[in-house]
Amino acid sequence: MATEMRRIVCIEDDRETAGLIAEELTDRGGFEIVVAYDGQEGLAAILRERPDLVLSDISMPCLSGFEVLEKLSAMAPTFAHIPFIFLTALADRDNELRGRQLGADDYVLKPVDFDILESIIRTRLARSVRQDYWPADFRLHDREIETLTWAARGKTSAEIAIILGVAKRTVDFHIDSARDKLGVATRIEAAVKAARTRLIEP
Repeated sequence: MATEMRRIVCIEDDRETAGLIAEELTDRGGFEIVVAYDGQEGLAAILRERPDLVLSDISMPCLSGFEVLEKLSAMAPTFAHIPFIFLTALADRDNELRGRQLGADDYVLKPVDFDILESIIRTRLARSVRQDYWPADFRLHDREIETLTWAARGKTSAEIAIILGVAKRTVDFHIDSARDKLGVATRIEAAVKAARTRLIEP
């Protein structure tokens, strides 16, 4: 029987380190690695890929690893269920404490011991039930999730537009797109179905 591939987003601004991590984990089998080279790119990759687990450096351009984790938690609570592991050279207690307070599952120091990292990843994935949270048929994009989450909270398109800093027609476009993907007739039905399948948490 083929091993189920588990998708991991690796956010690491050092390209040599990122390549080594991707190569090592791929060689160990069962992992599909998506690499991002800064925090903003990593955040977008998480929203796009719906990974089973995230590996993230802390000190990075655009957004730090801390900021990526904060933004995930703030924009869609559902993302908090993804195991999040920090990979960092920052060995001081304050940084580790902050990471754990933000909800990080583990904190692995560089240089990486790949036997330990693999053990941590497989343990976290074994405990994870991500497949229940992301049905394969419902691949919503980040803006669709954001707009639908606010709609589920009772906000109008005009109010959502102000919150997200976009045009009202853009909000309507994303909600209609989500509604079509979910196979329902109204935005209310879309919000209910997305919440029921844990694509969003109003």
